[in-house]
Amino acid sequence: MIDIINLQRKIKLDTGLFRKYVGELSLSVAEAEGKWVSVAFISDDRMKQLNELFRGKNTTTDVLSFPYEADEFDPDKDNLGDVVISAEQAQRQAKENGLTLEGEIKQLILHGLLHLCGYDHETDNGEMNARELELRELLKI
Repeated sequence: MIDIINLQRKIKLDTGLFRKYVGELSLSVAEAEGKWVSVAFISDDRMKQLNELFRGKNTTTDVLSFPYEADEFDPDKDNLGDVVISAEQAQRQAKENGLTLEGEIKQLILHGLLHLCGYDHETDNGEMNARELELRELLKI
């Protein structure tokens, strides 16, 4: 199951388009197939708060991933977790990278999903980056 939630008001987004994309994406990423994923679009201000709270960085960022942690009372093994995207940061990066906003957001969703699947570009000697580039090519994003 897929949840797409738009919690920001500054940038107009077609959540239906991204819901369809996440569905297609989960078929291309074996670790995500049949799993529950939530994607939330938020403002820069809220992203800055989350980045400070969870990473100790007092700045906005483009995407954060929050893996689901099952406990004994809720052992939902089909829930991968949440991907949170700053729509404003995505819009700035799209311009910087010569992409459409849709293309930038699709890349950010992919990046966040790979983190939920256990990849970590800060520690895996390029494994996540290689997988992400391979999937971008496959998905034409």
